[in-house]
Amino acid sequence: MQIRAIQAQDWPSILHIQDECYPNIEPESLDALQSKAMLSPDTCYVVTQNDSVIGYCLAHPWQRDLPPSLEQVLDQAPLQETLYLHDIAFSAKARGLGAGAAVFSRLIERAQDKGLDSISLVAVGGAHTYWQRLGFKSRIIDKSLDSYPEDACYMVYAIAAHAPGVSPQE
Repeated sequence: MQIRAIQAQDWPSILHIQDECYPNIEPESLDALQSKAMLSPDTCYVVTQNDSVIGYCLAHPWQRDLPPSLEQVLDQAPLQETLYLHDIAFSAKARGLGAGAAVFSRLIERAQDKGLDSISLVAVGGAHTYWQRLGFKSRIIDKSLDSYPEDACYMVYAIAAHAPGVSPQE
């Protein structure tokens, strides 16, 4: 398994994985997805196995508590306060490889490199329970999440609270 930067030839595989992972959600356009990668190429990846794309991660610095809307094409980050995890998705071929943990670990490192103290996301499709197990906490925000599915939940992972030797704060 390898984690590497997204290349032009990876986009058809990314779109296929998006369809596989979100069958009940209107897929985002190629333009919207590519805008995230162009905004922050060093925090957007594909995961490959035997030269085949089996997963992807799209993350970028953003303003805390104001997640971008789905299908929003981004050209610049308003304020860089958090590393916003727009999407992380894996095909069934990635099961059991530890890809999710490897990508999440890399995102924590990149956030720290950028001087960001948190990772934020909008969980959909019941994924909030997965993110809670990793240490994300739900947060009520003023921004509407109407562009997301009905069960959308904004969540934040405080990096310092999970550093070795530091007790997580409730």
